[in-house]
Amino acid sequence: MPFHLRFDSEDRPHCRFALSPLWELQEAVRTLGAPYRHGSHLPWLRRLRDGAAGLDLRPLRLLTPERGRGPDFLCPPPGGPATTIEDELDRVRGTAPERVRAELLRALAATPGAADTRHGRALLADPARAAADLAALLELAWKVLIAPHWPRLRALLEADIAFHAGRLADGGPERLFAELHPRLSWSETALTVRSRHGGPPEHTLDGDDLLLMPSAFVRPDVVCDVGPSWPATVAYPARGAAGLWSEPDGATPDALATLLGRGRATVLTALAEPATTTGLAQRLGLAPSSVSAHLSALRDAGLLTSSRYGHQVLYERTPLGIALASEAA
Repeated sequence: MPFHLRFDSEDRPHCRFALSPLWELQEAVRTLGAPYRHGSHLPWLRRLRDGAAGLDLRPLRLLTPERGRGPDFLCPPPGGPATTIEDELDRVRGTAPERVRAELLRALAATPGAADTRHGRALLADPARAAADLAALLELAWKVLIAPHWPRLRALLEADIAFHAGRLADGGPERLFAELHPRLSWSETALTVRSRHGGPPEHTLDGDDLLLMPSAFVRPDVVCDVGPSWPATVAYPARGAAGLWSEPDGATPDALATLLGRGRATVLTALAEPATTTGLAQRLGLAPSSVSAHLSALRDAGLLTSSRYGHQVLYERTPLGIALASEAA
């Protein structure tokens, strides 16, 4: 059922972008529990099979009901693109015990019998210890599931933010939401969200920010949150997430390599989606300095353009670059 986020009619919507390591971790835990719903993540699942087998994630899964809301304190809203997992875990540990207990009760009540399980009783018996134990479990899960891959994941998310922030700056909400996700649509002063994850029929922001948060694991759906602990938030699949775990296949066309050199041709071929230097270096297994040199040469030749968002520079092909790469393929 669609629901609507309404903005003050006198102002343009004030959107800000952020990324959340804890959000990615908790969506990764969901993916681990239902791997065949997320075919694009199978290479990641195969890589962590042995390490994940040693994780007891039952307390976290008990608090992520199929229907209903999990504890908000386990995933505090991010402060911005520079939020770290350490920052977020510190906030989990510092949650007031009375809030911990109230949110645990709400989450456990969403699954019949959950509060009476061994883990459910232990969590409710000592809320302060529950917050510490859950933070420790999240930290361990982070080290096993996400930390080895975080540079690649972070590069993907930051590139997405740079891309869409540029679209918002250039064309306003009309251009942003036309490209962000098929289940989002903008009309005058309202954003309509069509998501199977529920939400109120309508919510008015009254001048508050709308938080936009790319995610590698939320695909293919979008999630809208208007809960008491979060600002109005739309989490959406990051651009390029479907190919996140794919490795270079060595398919750089020989004709393009002859024309540009193997390194530059490889970089141009890899830019099917806009990306940052770090993201390309992670994906191609090349030194960032080498990728940077190739990007500069391709940009100077008129095959790429670059745009800056904060400290990130996003590269994408020009029409000439697209034509050259397509012709040589």
